Amino acid sequence: MLFWVIAALLTLGASLAVLLPLTRQVEGQSDTSHDLEVYRDQLAELDRDAARGLIAPADAEQARAEIARRIIKLDAEGGAKMKGASQFAPRLVGVVAVLAIPVLSWSIYTSIGSPDVPSQPLKARLEQKPADSSVDELIARAEAHLVANPSDGRGWDVLAPIYQRMGRADDAVTAYRNAIRLEGSTAARQSGLGEAIAGASDGIVTSDARVAFEAALKLDPANPKAHYFLGVALAQEGKFAEAAIAWRQLAASVPADSPWRSVAEQAVAQAEARGAPADATAAAPGPNQGDIDAAASMSTDDRTAMIEGMVATLDEKLRQNPRDPEGWLRLVRSYQVLGKTDLAQDALGRAYTALGRDSEDGRKLTELAGSLGLKVTE
Repeated sequence: MLFWVIAALLTLGASLAVLLPLTRQVEGQSDTSHDLEVYRDQLAELDRDAARGLIAPADAEQARAEIARRIIKLDAEGGAKMKGASQFAPRLVGVVAVLAIPVLSWSIYTSIGSPDVPSQPLKARLEQKPADSSVDELIARAEAHLVANPSDGRGWDVLAPIYQRMGRADDAVTAYRNAIRLEGSTAARQSGLGEAIAGASDGIVTSDARVAFEAALKLDPANPKAHYFLGVALAQEGKFAEAAIAWRQLAASVPADSPWRSVAEQAVAQAEARGAPADATAAAPGPNQGDIDAAASMSTDDRTAMIEGMVATLDEKLRQNPRDPEGWLRLVRSYQVLGKTDLAQDALGRAYTALGRDSEDGRKLTELAGSLGLKVTE
């Protein structure tokens, strides 16, 4: 019943808002004959006063002229009002149309709508069975529960990834932090927190996100999400070669059917398109599929040792055949990526000796050295 009362009041208000201007246009169209009669009486009285000498002839003429002007003005207004009166029919059509709209809408609603369906307040919907609720209602139920029970760490832990999938990154950050504070730190929660922080920063892996990912790796060195996003952080710093190495290691460490493998391989392809070498750590032949499969079962230290061995093989090959510009570029970059700046600097000097500093290949080496932060000495 309350619905119908509110609907009726709203309809009445909307109708009056349109009707009142129309009715005001009709009002004020009074008959001008009364005013005209008054002016004629004033002229007759003026003539009587002039005949009795109560007013000077000049003043009488001036008064007659003023009354005549008023009569002329009154005639003009009367014509305009008559014209307005002739527009009464269109206004009447407008009034009828305004009144017909609510009548028609109410008739249509009562015939095809559902006026007898009872209202469904939010509280009642939240109390119904989860299977009968929508996703938004379930989230609202969880949020209402957490408002009443903010120390429910399990609730925050469940809600955090849901927020993340819905694109509510800021809410996901809050939920993950509460879950970590109340339930303790796990690799999944820390990596989820890092991803949420990056999402709240428009995809930028900030220092806070990096801290979360590094905390996840301390708890689980094989956490694929943390490895992937730390590679993203390197790429955002322009370190595409290092990012490619991180993603190659990720692709080699996860099962073949893992979704992270395809994600990592796509990231490697993008890094190579942005300037990373096709394989910054490989010797000339490069690792075959057997090497990759073997690396999947290795620990992080073992994989690092394998990569260093491959770089050492490349170094030895260049000592035997120094006329390999691409090989020198790979070697210098690989040593720098591995954090061996001294060896990278030494390789750069040997490359200059083999290729010439002023040659085209030498200029490429100089550009690479500048991008890697190496010293270019004469």
